Amino acid sequence: MTLETYLTELRKKHAKLSGLVDSEQKRVAPDSKMLNDLKKQKLLVKEKISRALDRA
Repeated sequence: MTLETYLTELRKKHAKLSGLVDSEQKRVAPDSKMLNDLKKQKLLVKEKISRALDRA
């Protein structure tokens, strides 16, 4: 897998998680545990992107 492919996949995952976070926040009664889990996953993906860019 090339670096660009890897970054593309990570960016797609980050965008998907962003959408899920937004959707959960807009609910009448958001599930705080789910929201926290999604935000943690999103942060981990962002960190992976950052590390990959630093290595490039």
